[in-house]
Amino acid sequence: MLTVEVDPGSGFCGGVIRAISRAESFLDSGKGPLYSLGAIVHNEEELRRLEGKGLVAIDIDSLKDHPGADVLIRAHGEPPSTYGEARRYGIRLTDCTCPVVLQLQKRIRDAYPALKAAGGTLVIFGKVGHAEVLGLIGQVGGDAVVVQDREMLEEAIADGRIRTDAPVEVFSQTTKSPQEYDGICALLRSRVASVVCHDTICRQVASRHERLADFARSHDVIVFVTGRSSSNGKVLSDLCLRENPRTHCVTSADEVLAGWFSDGQSVGVCGATSTPKWLLDAVARKILEF
Repeated sequence: MLTVEVDPGSGFCGGVIRAISRAESFLDSGKGPLYSLGAIVHNEEELRRLEGKGLVAIDIDSLKDHPGADVLIRAHGEPPSTYGEARRYGIRLTDCTCPVVLQLQKRIRDAYPALKAAGGTLVIFGKVGHAEVLGLIGQVGGDAVVVQDREMLEEAIADGRIRTDAPVEVFSQTTKSPQEYDGICALLRSRVASVVCHDTICRQVASRHERLADFARSHDVIVFVTGRSSSNGKVLSDLCLRENPRTHCVTSADEVLAGWFSDGQSVGVCGATSTPKWLLDAVARKILEF
């Protein structure tokens, strides 16, 4: 028979737990509708559960349609302009920005004036268009270069957006791969005379990489559970696939296939920082039915 283990280190990170807990407390209080500025978590199954409780996702352009409403800022954070828009329309904010992200935003704001005076470049390693990244570049009015891989970094150096004769300071989106960030920093140091790389990847997220690699190697088959739009899910599922080629990604228990498993195998179930524990358990139960 199959043996199935759910990775005890997988599931929501602290920032997501905090945001969802505050959303549920508000919704359970009966105070009225609660709007989330963007999806509170990048997981379709969890979003459906919260929508059933009354959470409604809107975008920044929709704030004007909900004057005086209660709006939640998710763990990813927002640029300063969002707070200005909220004041403009009398929005009551429930600010759930992750403390780690808040600290990163402050570090970027603090570093920028001296860097700008020296003619330098602020570089952010992160997913282009990601909510957290938009919040980070908003701290400096958009005056930053975002790179999400080595190819984009090479292009930014080649076209002069990153000057090699002026200082560069680098910050990472909090949920990126530490190994990939090390590679970005190494490439910059080989091309630019003065480079400062700030350690801004969340400790909780970074520690998952080593543990998850061990988890993936210790099982015959890995089932990785993640939302389709989860940036962290892409990073961690790729890590699992490198360590164990018998890794399968699913968004729900309905996507698990019996043909992936053979009698007597050890199966590991794990997921992203945006994957709820209840969903990991549901996938494990489905596997045990085969």
